[in-house]
Amino acid sequence: MNNSLKTIRETKPLVHHITNWVTIYDCANITRAFGALPVMAHAPEECADMTKISSALVLNIGTLTSEIIDSMLLSAAAANETKIPVVLDAVGVGATKFRDEMAAKILSSVSIDIIKGNYSEIAKLAGENAETKGVEATSISADPEKKVAKEFAKSSSSVVVMTGKEDIISDGNRTFIVKKRARTDGSIVGTGCMAASIIGSFASVNPDYCDAAKDALCYFGAAGELAAEKSIGPGSFKVNLYDEVFNLSDEKVKDMMKVEEK
Repeated sequence: MNNSLKTIRETKPLVHHITNWVTIYDCANITRAFGALPVMAHAPEECADMTKISSALVLNIGTLTSEIIDSMLLSAAAANETKIPVVLDAVGVGATKFRDEMAAKILSSVSIDIIKGNYSEIAKLAGENAETKGVEATSISADPEKKVAKEFAKSSSSVVVMTGKEDIISDGNRTFIVKKRARTDGSIVGTGCMAASIIGSFASVNPDYCDAAKDALCYFGAAGELAAEKSIGPGSFKVNLYDEVFNLSDEKVKDMMKVEEK
């Protein structure tokens, strides 16, 4: 682990989101709590211009429309041109044909540096048998670490992030297992979307995107654990989560990291 958090707070990278209307407020706030600057520009008339002045681009298909997909493609092309990292959060892939087709369109049209999703979403993208209930993971038939994350990372030339009981991050050569954070995060909507924003923030200051994604989930996990210790339910957990993120330091997280490299 390096001093990624310190670097984010010193440089204040601009992280452009084209994201989920359900969690857009949470994504903005968690990005700001980590020290980066969030911006949410969805209009096709300006989205590429906004991307060109940003340090990372986060795409989230949680509340997708055809128009939003067009904006995502415009912004991702601009990000590829300016060589900033692009994160795709494949929310709900496997639930509907339209969602599957739009995720495939993004992956085939532009370069995505980090593909994030839960176990079933990533398995579906990788061509494995998987079940999805709305935006929630249910089950997959393949080994998530070796068969899905590692092989899909190689075939897609992307860092693959699978969030679940354990978080799996792979670039096809290295694979990190982040031991699961406090289970309280499952009681509120939006932690997965927030994780994508955090990954984008860390990738904006660390060109090793596998390492950046691993660090992002470790830091978020540490904040979740600290928040859970003080919380009595989902409402207090969310408030405490923002506060713990705001008060994190590289030194504090170093002693809390629960990560294994395979």
